[in-house]
Amino acid sequence: MTKHIALLRGINVGGHAKIAMKDLRELFSDMGFEAVQTYLQSGNVVFGAPDPQTPAELAARIEKRIADDLGVSPTVLLRSADSLARTLAANPYLGREDDPAKLHVTFLAQAPTAEQAARLEVPAGETAVFTLAGDEIHLHVPDGYGRTKLNNAFIERRLGIPATTRNWKTVGALHTLAND
Repeated sequence: MTKHIALLRGINVGGHAKIAMKDLRELFSDMGFEAVQTYLQSGNVVFGAPDPQTPAELAARIEKRIADDLGVSPTVLLRSADSLARTLAANPYLGREDDPAKLHVTFLAQAPTAEQAARLEVPAGETAVFTLAGDEIHLHVPDGYGRTKLNNAFIERRLGIPATTRNWKTVGALHTLAND
């Protein structure tokens, strides 16, 4: 049994694509997953699943079931507990920033090609910086995530890859839940 973290993109944001976390937990349990837990209202699910499925197969299965049962079609990005531990260890901005609210991670559905990555640059006049690390982007947003142009929509447009962003506190909490 492998612990996974499902990051659902675009649910319960601005009143759109609403899913109750209770319904999401029940759906994951009904799919045969174990130790299902949600974190916050933004579509973070920690669960155990048998090993034979690839992450892509597992994500597609979850997306279909959510669409069929709950009438919402979010993109599901999966990470393992081990990969989340690597994410926490790899943040290049930890030594520069004492306020975790200014650190975020954008999780990508796949690692961008070199051509895609070349299209991602900090907009003019922006104070935020980023580091691309495989299928994740570490963000340091000194003026706050709500004010940066280097947000999820910008990253998706530039890369052409589905993405979802979580703040540093959430990433740490998900790691803790996945290791309980």
